[in-house]
Amino acid sequence: MDYTALPRNDVLCIDMRSFYASVECVKRGFDPMTTMLAVVGDKNRSGSIILAASPTLKNKHGVKNVSRYFDLPDDPLIHVVEAKMGDYLKVSVEITKLINQFVPKEAIHQYSVDEVWVTVNGLGKIYGSSWNIAKLIKNELLETMGLTCSIGIGDNKFLAKVVMDLYAKKDGIAECRYEDVKAKLWPTPIEDIWGIGKRMMRNLNRMGIVNLGQLANYSLERLKKRFGVMGEQLYWHAWGVDLSPVIGNFEKQSQKGFGHGITLLRDYDDEEVFACMLDLAEEVCRRARTAGQAGRTIHLGIGYSQETGGGFSRSRSVDLPTNITMDIYNICIQLFQEFYDGKSKIRRVFVTLDHLYDDEETQLDLFEDRTKRKDIGYVMDAVRARYGPTALLRATSFTNSGVTLERSKKIGGHKA
Repeated sequence: MDYTALPRNDVLCIDMRSFYASVECVKRGFDPMTTMLAVVGDKNRSGSIILAASPTLKNKHGVKNVSRYFDLPDDPLIHVVEAKMGDYLKVSVEITKLINQFVPKEAIHQYSVDEVWVTVNGLGKIYGSSWNIAKLIKNELLETMGLTCSIGIGDNKFLAKVVMDLYAKKDGIAECRYEDVKAKLWPTPIEDIWGIGKRMMRNLNRMGIVNLGQLANYSLERLKKRFGVMGEQLYWHAWGVDLSPVIGNFEKQSQKGFGHGITLLRDYDDEEVFACMLDLAEEVCRRARTAGQAGRTIHLGIGYSQETGGGFSRSRSVDLPTNITMDIYNICIQLFQEFYDGKSKIRRVFVTLDHLYDDEETQLDLFEDRTKRKDIGYVMDAVRARYGPTALLRATSFTNSGVTLERSKKIGGHKA
């Protein structure tokens, strides 16, 4: 591989160590690196998932983030706390503000609440090498916020992310340049590489590809024929090549659709589910109106309870783009009545609106005054924006089948 024509950047991938657990430790005055603490979604449910475990808890008892509350050992030194997603989002914003002291906003690409890419090109004269900048940020986070992090350094986002996953989580800071790919990355099993899931791992294993080096030396044409564009991306990643932008407005993304779904806390019957569908349709339309968008295709997904399993996912298109709640809701009713099996209990529901258009470009209907109906939605949105998301709700939201009130207390499905 000739790397001379490829762009070389100084990219950091910063990952906060056991972020949720560390934030909870700092809130209580504990040392995140020595305290055993687990963050669960709901302490009242023994089957609740452990969202985060402190490093000491992981090392001593082997607790993982996918473990359940009832899996925790009976150790009096273990602290168990409920997740507070609002707190984690606030801390994440403060971390981004801190990084913004070193680099401009267009050099920061937020990947998740606890992980971020930072491009530090051209900062050598101010702060020194990429290693020095990584140490500065790492020390600043520890001294000002009490939080530890792992940092990967690479010529692009992929190399920074992978070397962070493989080496920096042990050593604190690690670096991988193009010339290091063969020695540092090729011996790695493919399942340990970012972007390769279990299904892809099984497909590659059947082709005799076990580690990244074998993937790099496999035929590009055969990979493209087998996996399409994904196969080509896998090949170039195996050589450490990633041409995704490292500077830009990473907040601005083209919206392809608006979706909202929920896994219900109990099984619903066919009459109860209508209130849930109306709440979801309302939220989907609110988001579409906020973005100034309207859509022509409505999707309804229904998942049955574990006893029966299965479900259905169907869609229907309308002639005119819409973001009117009752339009979406009525289509969902039609889809439900057509495809529901008539007997199964319901545990999951999702509603999606796509095939989007700008709202101001939508056509008028000569046979119906749609303007008033649209205006009602925008007025309701304005009231909620000013006085809170539950300031104005439909009557069905207050029934036992409604989901809006309960979801308003949560962020990402967990308590705010």
